[in-house]
Amino acid sequence: MPITFTKVSLPFGWLGNMAPFPIEYGGQRWRTSEALFQALRFEDDLIREEIRKQTSPISAKMKAKQLDYRDRMVIEPMSPDDLENMRMCLLLKFNQHTLLKRNLLNTGTELIIEDIGRRNGLRHLFWGAKLVNGEWVGQNLMGQLLMAVREEMKETTN
Repeated sequence: MPITFTKVSLPFGWLGNMAPFPIEYGGQRWRTSEALFQALRFEDDLIREEIRKQTSPISAKMKAKQLDYRDRMVIEPMSPDDLENMRMCLLLKFNQHTLLKRNLLNTGTELIIEDIGRRNGLRHLFWGAKLVNGEWVGQNLMGQLLMAVREEMKETTN
């Protein structure tokens, strides 16, 4: 059985970027890895700060997607650079929260899937997957990155 996560309040919700675990980056505190991830798509310090000061991960995400800012992104969503930023955000999150790191390592070798439920958007199927007729459909790159981070942490922990 794979480990799946959806909402923060459900089992394994701590795996997602919306989970309320602050991280330190660039000498600043970010409320969630989602806020940092969204901000890293921009070089403009004022935009990054606007995203950073949002009080919820969803508002940080919406601020980054604001029409005024969209054309100022320097990192293309779902690009190799975007994936590398996500990997870095995950490493920061798990390295800065000992309990989360232990929980991730305790998932062993299980498959991790971000369950997107009924959503069908390109970005949803890129980051996650959904169960269709007993098969997981989607690239599940968030799950793949989590498993890669888990393996990297196993190597550095031993």
